Amino acid sequence: MGEVLVTGGAGYIGSHIVRRLVETGRTVVVIDNLSEGSEKALPGEVELVRSDFADRARLDELFGKREIRHVIHMAALALVGDSVSDPATYYRQNVVGSLALLEAAREHQVEGIVFSSTAATYGNPVSLPIDEEHPTRPTNPYGETKLAFERALSWYRNAYGLRYVALRYFNAAGAHPDGDIGEFRRRETHLIPRLLRGILAGEETVVPIFGTDYPTTDGTCVRDYVHVVDLAEAHVHALRALEQGGMEGESFNLGNGEGFSVREVVDMVGKVTGRRPKTEDAPRRAGDPPILVASAARARERLGWQPRLPTLGEIVQTAWKWHESHPRGYES
Repeated sequence: MGEVLVTGGAGYIGSHIVRRLVETGRTVVVIDNLSEGSEKALPGEVELVRSDFADRARLDELFGKREIRHVIHMAALALVGDSVSDPATYYRQNVVGSLALLEAAREHQVEGIVFSSTAATYGNPVSLPIDEEHPTRPTNPYGETKLAFERALSWYRNAYGLRYVALRYFNAAGAHPDGDIGEFRRRETHLIPRLLRGILAGEETVVPIFGTDYPTTDGTCVRDYVHVVDLAEAHVHALRALEQGGMEGESFNLGNGEGFSVREVVDMVGKVTGRRPKTEDAPRRAGDPPILVASAARARERLGWQPRLPTLGEIVQTAWKWHESHPRGYES
C-alpha cells in the first residue's frame, strides 16, 4: 500500500482527509507551511513537515526517506477575487509550484496522484446540472490555474504513466460531526463560516451578500454545498481506485446535485442557530458565476462514492457545532 503524502493536509479540507486516511489504516505524511492550516487539526501519529509544498529540496528529502506511493495534492491558493486582482501569484503557486511537486513525484516513481480541483474550471454553466463533459471555460484565474494543472496531469499520464484522479469540488462546507476539526481562516471568505462567526461576534458584525441581481429565483448566487466529511470520503475512494489499478486518469465532480441561494443559506443559519445573521447587500464579486450545481453521477458510478450528509441543515448544524465550541478556531 505504501505511504500517502498530503500537501496542505493541515488545512480545512486536508485535515478531514488526513483523519479519514488514518482511520482506514494508512500511514500519512503531511507537508504544509501552516499559512492557513494548524498542527492541532492533525492526528498525533501523523508526521508534519512544515514547508512549502513546492520546495524541491524538501520534497526530494521526503521522498528519499519515506515509502510514498501516492500523493493527495490539496495545497493551493483558492480565493477567486484575489486571483482576479493578482493572477501572477496564483499562476506561480497553483501552476509552477504544482509542477515542481509533479516533477518530484515522477522522478521518485510515485504511482498516482489525487488532485484537489474545483468547479471553477467550468465557468458560467451552459447547462445544469454540470457534468464532466460540460465545457471548461473558467471565468477567473483560480479556475484557470486548476484546469491548467489538470491538463498537465493528463499529459504526464500519457508520457510517463503517472496515473491520477482530479476531484472537482463544488462548495465545501460543514465540519466533522465530532466538533473537533472544522473551518477557520484568518481571512474568511466562505459564506457559512462568515455568517456563523458574525453571529458569535455580536450585533455589530454585518456579512455582505455579494450580488443581488443575478438571474436566479431571489437574485443571489446559487451554489451546490457538499459536506467536507463527504469530500474526505471521496478522496479515500479515489485513492483506493488508484491503488487497485482501476484508474488511469479521470476528473470527477463532487457535489450533492442541489443548489441553494445565498438568502436560503442565511435562512438556514438563522434556523439552526436561533439567531438571524445580520447581512447587507453588496456589489457582485468579479468572476462569480450565478449558478453552480453538480451532477456527481460519474463519481457515484465509477468511484462508488455516496454523500452521507447531503442536506443543507446537516452541513450548517455541524459547522455551528464547530464554531460555537471554537470561536477562535484552534486557538480556542
